[in-house]
Amino acid sequence: MTDQPIFEADYVEKRSRLTTFFRFLLAIPPAIVVALYGFVAFFAVIYAWFAIVLTGRYPEGAYNFVAGYNKLATATYGYMALLTDDYPPFTPDATDNYPVRLKIGPPLGEYNRLLTLFRIILAIPVFIIVYAMQIVWELGAFIAWFVIVVAGRQPKGLQDMIVLGLSYQQRAYCYITLLTEKWPPFTDASGGSLTGPATGGGLPAASFAAPEAPGGTSPAAPSSSSGLSGGDPLAG
Repeated sequence: MTDQPIFEADYVEKRSRLTTFFRFLLAIPPAIVVALYGFVAFFAVIYAWFAIVLTGRYPEGAYNFVAGYNKLATATYGYMALLTDDYPPFTPDATDNYPVRLKIGPPLGEYNRLLTLFRIILAIPVFIIVYAMQIVWELGAFIAWFVIVVAGRQPKGLQDMIVLGLSYQQRAYCYITLLTEKWPPFTDASGGSLTGPATGGGLPAASFAAPEAPGGTSPAAPSSSSGLSGGDPLAG
């Protein structure tokens, strides 16, 4: 597995009107768990920042904890965003077989100290894109709520729209929490994928362009609607 995490969402067209109608209330318990987990993960990331800057390595315990937080948050957000009707788990280990999941590989053997030192600055373009992508998936989920409550089904196009936004957001959080060193691509051949029956119309190919990295390097152009590769902001 590469440095980049992989986002996956299983597509099921038929949905529950009842659980969708009460989704906001049903999502409160897992959302509280993720919030508490995230509070501790914040300090784990700070600890990891110092460790990487000083030693070039991400402490394994901290890495596993932060990776677990990102996995659990992805499952919970997926449930809140109506990508699935399955109730989200409360532990990271249980997310591997969840319909909305984030696959994260092991830590790198060595991390770039300079990239980590200036991460908060290098992540500014990523934060801006995350803000835009949050609007995308939240708008998609808002529309999907009405469609599912009325028709009892999730149109493939809305599922694609939510996946586009949520996939980038969750993979970007891995960059922000120091798990990865490269800017997250919008989508790639493996990540941000949808599995399941392809019924209904999907979204047209994304034409976004990732921000040019410092030093003049820029991400590779997409070869298809599902592939876009991010650039490494600094070399060395």
